[in-house]
Amino acid sequence: MSLQSHISELERRHAALERQIEEVVHHPSVDELQVRELKRRKLHLKDEILKLQASGRRDGTLH
Repeated sequence: MSLQSHISELERRHAALERQIEEVVHHPSVDELQVRELKRRKLHLKDEILKLQASGRRDGTLH
């Protein structure tokens, strides 16, 4: 899998988590623990995306 493909997949998963968080938050019985875990996972993905983008720029595989 190319670096750009990997980043795209992580971005897709990040967006899916955002949608899932929105669903959970707007549910009548909000589970704060679940929301916190989803946000933690989303942040982890965002960090990974930024790390890969920076790495790709350094070695010239991303513009």
